[in-house]
Amino acid sequence: MSRSSSVPSTTEAALHAAQARAAALFHAIEDQRLVRPGASEEGISRAIFDLAASEFGVKKHWHRRVIRSGPHTRMLFRELPPDRTIEEDDIVSLDLGVVFGELEADFGRSYVLGDDPEKRRLVSDLATIFQECRRLYLASPHITGRELFAHVCDASRERGWSFGGEHAGHLIGAFPLSREERDHPSNRIRPDNEWPMHAHGPQGEPRHWILEVHLLDPTGAFGGFYEELLRPPPGA
Repeated sequence: MSRSSSVPSTTEAALHAAQARAAALFHAIEDQRLVRPGASEEGISRAIFDLAASEFGVKKHWHRRVIRSGPHTRMLFRELPPDRTIEEDDIVSLDLGVVFGELEADFGRSYVLGDDPEKRRLVSDLATIFQECRRLYLASPHITGRELFAHVCDASRERGWSFGGEHAGHLIGAFPLSREERDHPSNRIRPDNEWPMHAHGPQGEPRHWILEVHLLDPTGAFGGFYEELLRPPPGA
């Protein structure tokens, strides 16, 4: 087992700084009301690209911008649905992989445009489940990816939802992480990951995780998505 340290690494601090900039980008998206009825998913994607470039200096996105609304919010990342116009009572999910400097930021949130109580409950539960899983991860030094994945699924079912992802997160770090590295079972939070998540990498480096929560409602009508760094900022 590689050595561990209670002192945050420079990379961890830098990753949190990148995430803070991603969160600021999301606030700007909200302030400019880019997510609104009548806008198309593709139109929002283009507007976010322009906003990220002009106000945040973003030149690279390590994965395509994923804007999903209505029934599209139930789909997996790899699916490519046709463009859709957002409706008055929709739920909308954003998954952005912006790169700040040479560090990846992976950040996702969902928004309810109307007053539907079940959609609002789902968005609230996304954050609740994320925080619950974060507490488990921090309190469990030997937890594996398989165990955390199972807990995310159980927590989803306990609140009346199903879990919509094939995995619940992945490693994140300097851009670009190779596809082979990113897709290896030890580097994703999924059922075949038997490796301890707190273990360091092959060179003794800390490993940093993104946790993804993708909930589906039981009627088959909509879903929601939430993601950010699993470990909170130092001192939080």
